[in-house]
Amino acid sequence: MTQSPPQISIILPTYNEAGNIEPLIERTLAALGDIPGGVEVVVVDDNSPDGTWQLVAAKAAADSRVRLIHRTSEKGLTSAISRGIREARGQWVGWMDCDLSMPPEEWPRLAEALAQGAGMAVGSRYVPGGADVAHSWTGRTFSRVINIWAGLVLDWGIKDYTSGFILGRKEIFAKINLRGDYGEYCIDLLYRTKKAGYTIRELPYHCVPREAGESKTATNMWGYLTRGVNYVKTIWRLRFE
Repeated sequence: MTQSPPQISIILPTYNEAGNIEPLIERTLAALGDIPGGVEVVVVDDNSPDGTWQLVAAKAAADSRVRLIHRTSEKGLTSAISRGIREARGQWVGWMDCDLSMPPEEWPRLAEALAQGAGMAVGSRYVPGGADVAHSWTGRTFSRVINIWAGLVLDWGIKDYTSGFILGRKEIFAKINLRGDYGEYCIDLLYRTKKAGYTIRELPYHCVPREAGESKTATNMWGYLTRGVNYVKTIWRLRFE
């Protein structure tokens, strides 16, 4: 018998997240287990040398709601999310960081926003009730400056342009492809989604420190400046595109 497509597909792009991936999958399935239509978790792993993909393969063998895409010739956050979107079977598609800094227990709130008619729901650190306690003062300041500037240049209605905690209708991703190398993809996606006429709802969440493994985000001023250049280029390109 052919299995019905799930309502929600959650994409987890991983590289060296062996210490986080099993509890993340379990918590995601627990949070969305009662959602009408069901859920699937699609892990896109870039051949992690720490054994992340082997752990996911074992999960997938035991639970049909878990799928593994094991990439050996591609790498990168944006391309991993894009691959997950292409292979997702759900009508609503979402993703998050895989370091447990974003609580998967928030997924039902994002799903409820779509059920109420939103085109896209975003976990936001910068709307009332949200917070970022995961990063250093330097990191938080850099993020706030980028987001305030993006709001001033592009659309002040979006507060967390670099969220990366997203659930949207698959029809949006069929029209708006992901562009960019790292966090700038999110700036690009959110602005173009709103410009295309879709409603975006931001819901507050607390970003907390990762539970295991090493951060993939910048950890010093040079790293922030290097990534910041791409963010600035993306904002200006969108402003005059």
